[in-house]
Amino acid sequence: MSTLAQAARDDSEKIERLEGAMLALPQVDCPVEHIFGPGLYIRQVTLPAGALAVGHHQKQDHLNVLLSGVVAMVEGDSVRVVKAPLVYVGKPGRKVGYVVETAVWQNIYATEERDIETLEKMFIEKSETSEAFAALSVKAEQLFRKPDRDDYAHLIASAGFSAELVRSQSENESDMIPMPPEYASRYTVRSSSIEGLGGFCSSPAKAGEVIAPARLAGMRTPAGRFTNHSADPNADLIMAENGDVWLVAKRDISGCLGGNVGEEITVDYRQSLALSGIEVAA
Repeated sequence: MSTLAQAARDDSEKIERLEGAMLALPQVDCPVEHIFGPGLYIRQVTLPAGALAVGHHQKQDHLNVLLSGVVAMVEGDSVRVVKAPLVYVGKPGRKVGYVVETAVWQNIYATEERDIETLEKMFIEKSETSEAFAALSVKAEQLFRKPDRDDYAHLIASAGFSAELVRSQSENESDMIPMPPEYASRYTVRSSSIEGLGGFCSSPAKAGEVIAPARLAGMRTPAGRFTNHSADPNADLIMAENGDVWLVAKRDISGCLGGNVGEEITVDYRQSLALSGIEVAA
C-alpha cells in the first residue's frame, strides 16, 4: 500500500472513531433543507457556532457553497479555516470541521432524482458505526411506536373499515399533487417506524407553525398521504374556510439533530375522519 493510501486509510479510521464517540453525546440541531431545481439537488444544512461536524463519505465530486459563516476544516494533521462566501468542488471523502461562526453550507448535485432516501444512497456512503447506530435507533423507535400502531388498528376497526380498504384509498394517486416548493424543503418522505413511509421534519417547527398543506383545492399533497397516525400526535390538521387542510405543529417539533432524519410528523386520524364528517370514539 502506498504512503498516500495508508494515510487516507488512517484518517478514515480516526474519523470513524471520532464519529462513534460523538454519537454517544447530545446532538445539536442542524436544520436541513432539501431544495430542487432543474437537474439539481441542493442539500442545505445550517451548522450552529460551537458545533463539531463530521460529514458522511461523499462518493463523487460535487459543488460546495458556503453561504455564510466560518468553519475550521480538519485536513489530516492540519487545519484550514474557510470563510463565506466560498464556492469550490469537493472531492470524494469525508469532512470534519469546527464551526467558528454559524454556517449555512450547501452540497449541490446534478440529478433529476427527487426521493431523499434514494439521493442519499446515490451520493453518500455511511460508515459502519453510523449504520449500526441508526439500526439501533430504528429498533428502539419501532418499540416506542407500538402504541401508535395498536391505536391505529383500534381506530379503523371502530370506524368499520378494513386495513386493506384504508391502504387502497391511501395508495390511490388520482387526487395527488406535488408539494408546493415553499414547503417541500422541510417535509421529507422517508421510511417510518410506525408504518411504511412517513413525513419527517428536517428543520424544526414551533408549536402553532404551519408545516405544510395536506389538501389544496380538494387534492392531497404528500403531507395528506404520508403523514402517519399517532395516539399522541405532534401535529393537528386544520381546515381553512375554503376547505384547504393544513398540517400545523401541535407542539415544538425537532428537526435534524446531528445527522439524523428529523422527527416524524404525526396526526390523530380521528381528526382527519372528523374533517370528512366521520366521527369515531376514542
